[in-house]
Amino acid sequence: MTLPLEGRRAVVTGGATGIGAAISHRLLSDGASVLVAGLDDGVVKEACERLRAAAGAGAQVVPFVGDLAVDGVAESMLVHADAELGGVDILVNNAGGGLITPTLEHTAATVRATIDNNLMTTIWTTLAVLPRMVAAGGGRIVNIGAESVRNGLTDHAIYNAAKGGVHGLAVGLAREFAGHGITVNTVAPSYTRTDELDARRREGVTPARLEVVIEDAVRLIPMGRAGEVDEVAAAVAYLVRDDARFVTGQTLSVNGGSSMS
Repeated sequence: MTLPLEGRRAVVTGGATGIGAAISHRLLSDGASVLVAGLDDGVVKEACERLRAAAGAGAQVVPFVGDLAVDGVAESMLVHADAELGGVDILVNNAGGGLITPTLEHTAATVRATIDNNLMTTIWTTLAVLPRMVAAGGGRIVNIGAESVRNGLTDHAIYNAAKGGVHGLAVGLAREFAGHGITVNTVAPSYTRTDELDARRREGVTPARLEVVIEDAVRLIPMGRAGEVDEVAAAVAYLVRDDARFVTGQTLSVNGGSSMS
């Protein structure tokens, strides 16, 4: 049986932990070869070893370490993908993160880091991949956005400014590059459990304010629970398949009903 992504080459930024690791695993399971990008060499290499073991013989998993918010690093990553995978058919812009804190407690440094980690990583990586996809006659780009852009979650204003830019970028690019066979969509998760955050909460090292934010986030979800990483990965997997070839410029919310339209 042919797998739905057999022969496809994917890049997943922030692909070694949390939602990104689940996306990397799902794309591998669906037959793609995957470049896993992250900031920490040890974390990325360990994740690639786990992914290879889970995916089985023949799975191609390539590590890349670098700060994609820095101009030029994304191009280096794509050159590495060209060399190791033979090109890129799928880009998942998952890299992100930022300080979730009351707005007036932000500093110039934390604002800049939040914008860099979420928006600039997406911009630079997308600008690096687009010429390749245009030359190839098509491709799939999926940005990981945020449900909080729609529901105004507690302490998320600066984070939402960055993720809102990610949402807006996808819409503009979808219209501009549709004629080149490139689809650009956003998957917007609500609060989603990750092994990393669960471990920190068990150890009691998360700030008290973050616990308040998490409680507020779950309270907004009619299903009464947080999302799971594999649920977000499943949405990404759909958008990069041939089944979704006529879907572009859309935001697919994985949110348990916390906002509806």
